[in-house]
Amino acid sequence: MVTVNDVMRDLRSKARPDQLEGMARFAIVGEGRLGVSVPDLRKIAKGVGKDHRLALALWKTGIPDARILASMVEEPERVTERQMDAWVKAFNSWDLCDQVCMNLFDKTPHAWKKTLEWSRRDEQFVRRAAFALIACLAWHDKEASDKEFLRFLPVIKRAATDERNFVKKSVSWALRHIGKRNRALNKAARRTAKEIQRINSRPARWIASDAIRELESSAVQTRLKK
Repeated sequence: MVTVNDVMRDLRSKARPDQLEGMARFAIVGEGRLGVSVPDLRKIAKGVGKDHRLALALWKTGIPDARILASMVEEPERVTERQMDAWVKAFNSWDLCDQVCMNLFDKTPHAWKKTLEWSRRDEQFVRRAAFALIACLAWHDKEASDKEFLRFLPVIKRAATDERNFVKKSVSWALRHIGKRNRALNKAARRTAKEIQRINSRPARWIASDAIRELESSAVQTRLKK
């Protein structure tokens, strides 16, 4: 049986303290961070396999690298709403938020419900998680209907005036990923972006411009026509 101590020894052997200063310039921060690369984290996760008990123990360390690894080894079907709420409250950097959403949260039975709940919260990284999760669902959930994503467009529009950089970027990410699923959602997302563009708000104008630029690009339009 692999223990948390075994895994932490492996993590520390792959630590890159020389990378921490550069990571901090991109707001990749967090107390105790080791500087382990995401490819190395994925290799460790592959070797360990899925393990709910280990995931909880890794999260408890508080070390960002270990917490990202926890999201890779956790068993999505065993994650409760209470666990998701506890983990999201502990987010303190954008990379931890996004990695947990894309590695784990979007695969849980509670993902759709939590996006709506967290979008109404004010904490910066909780709100970012809501829109990161929408983006990840649009990216990964191939079975979801258009109707399920259309209901997110008013939620995105309401959040478009949030001036916080990490929130603003996640709102754009969510809108862009919805609009890249198919031609019908592309049309709906572009219409929402143009509604956002008319809001008298600097972040709203930035989000609209960012989304329209990608969703109307020849690369996206060509792919959707196929």
